[in-house]
Amino acid sequence: MSLRTRTPTALILLTFVLLSIQFLPPPAFFLFLQIGILASLFEFYNLPRRRNVFPKKTLGFLLSLIIGLSFFFEALSLELALFISLFLVAIYFVLTINKLEKLPQFPASIALTFFGAFYLSFTINFFYILREEKGPFIVYFLLAVITIGDTGAYLFGKLLGRHKLVPIASPKKTWEGSFAGIVFACLGAVAVQQTLIKDFVLWKAILFGLIVHAVAQISDPLESLFKRAVGVKDSSNILPGHGGFLDRIDSFILATPFFYYLVKLFGTN
Repeated sequence: MSLRTRTPTALILLTFVLLSIQFLPPPAFFLFLQIGILASLFEFYNLPRRRNVFPKKTLGFLLSLIIGLSFFFEALSLELALFISLFLVAIYFVLTINKLEKLPQFPASIALTFFGAFYLSFTINFFYILREEKGPFIVYFLLAVITIGDTGAYLFGKLLGRHKLVPIASPKKTWEGSFAGIVFACLGAVAVQQTLIKDFVLWKAILFGLIVHAVAQISDPLESLFKRAVGVKDSSNILPGHGGFLDRIDSFILATPFFYYLVKLFGTN
């Protein structure tokens, strides 16, 4: 997609996300996250249908919300949420797999139903606790590292990329783009540190930016493998120039919880 198509969509999305992070009260921000997660999960569950594998969407949405609520209510631990989710999955499939002809679909359907909810809800909900525990500026730091890094990787990969990084998962990603992405991610980290989080030690900000973007470069092609497995480029075409919601959050799926624990374990001072 051309920059002319990508840029307006990116600016609208970024403005909406930044305003939500800055101004929404906690319950509204949590709800905002759940809408994004469910939209992405809807796209995720649509992918295997192209290969005649049918995850159970409604059940998966319920599991996603149960896992998400463990981030919002202290009384609901993640362990309990996961057990409830697993128990509901077990009940559903034991009751509905009642004919021999349904058995071939069972392993893939149960695996993707549970995995999809965990893959997206467990990871993206770390945005909520990151914002609640550390404030909005640290979320801006994560956004800057990922988005600026991805932009640098895209531009330099397009201009200078020669050596394929992960050709099966992402045929257009190159080592040259990957290196540029990490450099730009570090620049984004410094920009936020210098303007918004000055008590964030500079060398830590740079190191965190480098490591988090390296994790994002694993997270992105992991999501791409699901698309390649069913022969599509984008998870949907709802966002002009950017594909679907799942395509927009792919880098954050692993990077967000990784960044949360990086900050929690090592601090920013």
